Amino acid sequence: MRIRESQRTDIRLGSHSTAAWLYPGDPQQRPLLMVHGFRGDHHGMDLIAGSITDREVIVPDLPGFGLTDPLDSGSSLSAFVDHLVALRAEIGRQRGVTPILVGHSFGSILVSHLAASHRDTIDELVLINPITSPALEGPARFLTAVTRAYYALGARLPERAGRSLLSNPVIVRAMSVAMATTRDPGLRRYIHDQHDKHFSSFADRQPLSEAFATSVAHTVTEVADRLTMPTLVIAGDQDAIAPIEPTRAFVAELTDVEFVELGGVGHLVHYERSEEAASVIMDFCHRRL
Repeated sequence: MRIRESQRTDIRLGSHSTAAWLYPGDPQQRPLLMVHGFRGDHHGMDLIAGSITDREVIVPDLPGFGLTDPLDSGSSLSAFVDHLVALRAEIGRQRGVTPILVGHSFGSILVSHLAASHRDTIDELVLINPITSPALEGPARFLTAVTRAYYALGARLPERAGRSLLSNPVIVRAMSVAMATTRDPGLRRYIHDQHDKHFSSFADRQPLSEAFATSVAHTVTEVADRLTMPTLVIAGDQDAIAPIEPTRAFVAELTDVEFVELGGVGHLVHYERSEEAASVIMDFCHRRL
C-alpha cells in the first residue's frame, strides 16, 4: 500500500496535548481536520488522507486513543465535541483559516454534533460511513448489548486481565474480518494488519468503555435537521454497521447534500475505496469554496 508521508505535529490545548499527523498540501487551500472512528487512531485514515493532495490534512488521535491521553472531563459526547471545537479553533488560529471537518464512523457522530451546535461557524461538512442506525435499537441491539458488556467487563477486571481481554488478538481479528468486504487478498491482509497493530492502542480501559457507550448511544440522525450547511456523505452499500437504507433516509432529510454511494464496499471506505473517496472530497471542496 502506498502511504503518503506525514509528520507528527502535536497540538496543545491548555494542559492537554493532542497527538496529530499532518499530511502536507497547498497551504493556500483550507485544510481538512479528519476524525477517525471508534477504537482506531490516525493510522486508519492514512490511505485516504494520503490520497488528498490539494490541501493539508490534519488527523489527530482522539483523546484516549493512539498517543493522545484521555480527557479529564471523560469520554462523553459533549467532552469529545468540546475537545474538537477547541482543536479546530487552535488549528484555525495557527493557519488563519478554520479547517473543514471530516468524520468517519464514530468520527461522523462527533463532527455532525459539533456542526449542529456551531452552525454559524461551520461552512461545510464531510461524513464518511456515517452512523445512521441506533445501535441500541433494531436487530443489532442484542449484539450491541453483548459488546457493551464486553467493554464494561474489560474495564472492571484487574489491569492485566482486562487489557488482555480487550486486546485479545482473536477478538480483534474477528472484528476486522466482520468489517472487511474486499476480496483483494493483499488489501485484506493490510486491513487485518492495521487492526492487529492499532486497534489496541487505547490509553486506558475505562475511557475505552465510556467511549464505546457514547458511540452506540448517538447517531448523526439526531441532528439531521440542524445540518443545514453543504454536506458531503460517502457511504458503502454493503455497510453492516451503518446500513445503507437508513443512510439514504438520513440524506433525504438534509437540505444541501451531495451523496456518493459506493457499490460493493462496507464500513471500511477509508481502506477499501480510499482514492475514490479522496477524489470525491477534493471535488466537493473545490466546488464549495
